[in-house]
Amino acid sequence: MSGLLWQKPGVAVDAQIQAFLAGDDVLLDREFFLHDIRASTAHAEGLQHIGILNADELTALQRELAQLAEDFKSGAFVLDAQYEDGHSAIEARLTERLGDAGKKIHSGRSRNDQILVATRLWLKEKLLRVAELSRDIAKVALDRASAEAMLPIPGYTHIQRAVVSSAGMWWAGWAEAFIDNSIRATDTLRWVDCNPLGTAAGYGVNLPLDREHTTAALGFARMQISPIYAQLSRGKFELAALEALGSATLDLRRIAWDLSLFTSAEFGFVALPAQYTTGSSIMPNKRNPDVIELMRATHASVAAARTEIEQLLSLPSGYHRDLQSSKGAIFHGFGRGLAALELLPALLANLEWRNDNMRAAMDAGMYATDVAVEAAIAGVPFREAYKAAAATSADAGQGRTPEDSLAARTSPGAAADLRLDALRARWEALV
Repeated sequence: MSGLLWQKPGVAVDAQIQAFLAGDDVLLDREFFLHDIRASTAHAEGLQHIGILNADELTALQRELAQLAEDFKSGAFVLDAQYEDGHSAIEARLTERLGDAGKKIHSGRSRNDQILVATRLWLKEKLLRVAELSRDIAKVALDRASAEAMLPIPGYTHIQRAVVSSAGMWWAGWAEAFIDNSIRATDTLRWVDCNPLGTAAGYGVNLPLDREHTTAALGFARMQISPIYAQLSRGKFELAALEALGSATLDLRRIAWDLSLFTSAEFGFVALPAQYTTGSSIMPNKRNPDVIELMRATHASVAAARTEIEQLLSLPSGYHRDLQSSKGAIFHGFGRGLAALELLPALLANLEWRNDNMRAAMDAGMYATDVAVEAAIAGVPFREAYKAAAATSADAGQGRTPEDSLAARTSPGAAADLRLDALRARWEALV
């Protein structure tokens, strides 16, 4: 590495210190590199508008930036340890190809400005994907809720058999959850959709930068006006994005827990497609639900990323190098979270209920609540009805079927009144 922009005459760069300062920047910046190139193109256009670049210089920069993006995607250009970070790699390439015109690309910018806009564009992309995947998951759940509305399954509280439930209710719960997850991701996207490009290191620059142009060129909904707030928002916006992702991975974890239990031999309610299981390396008799177990673990990575960024934000106002670590947090959090969510729609679409096992798990006590409610409808005070039903719970199932229990469950949202039309209307309204 040579020619560091910030290097002072007569001060040698200590390789060990520089390696510590750079951290994983080069590796992480591969994730954000195309966004940095895109933002650099918009910045160059703005510089031409204010006379820092002439028309020919802009055309050359646009050409070389586009070529760099293509070379990066094809592997012809590799972002590796010869560069300090992605930003210095862009400037080095442009300087090599264009000389002085390439050196002008950094006018009015800081390296913080560059990574801030690149990660902001990246966050928008990832939040959009969370919203899309949540919408896809909700659609699978809605469709299966309609198809299996009155399929009886045991309902549990405290992991104990409680009442008769239905597949329709189970699916409707996940449908509504992921509709909300999609809305939250979209709302968070709208909040973070503001352009920090042109705020430099948090105090602006002595140039009339055309920030309106870069805002439009990069597809931001608005300009982030205050340079100081641009710095205050770094980490704050990442935290909000991880929270939106975490809403989805929290629900994913609970789905995975249900399926972990339901696929066990002790329950035997669900069969997974073979591709979602693996063989044991020592026990020839079994298949392991590794996919849902790793799905169950995914939220831990999202929560860890959130905690890492939250701890970084114990800082005064202004730019601080500490914030460099936020790149790794969002990369790992979204990398693991989205990878798990990507697998969920097909898994949910293809799991199979084992109806015989579910019906066999229905015991007499699961009708005791029905007995108590029926007595209350007849005028018996509920406390007395409850005690009477508890005393005779062993006989509560006489003359009853799971289908009868479900048909009588008429409270809004319950088995006999799932309100799927209302949920579907909310799903159709998703962006």
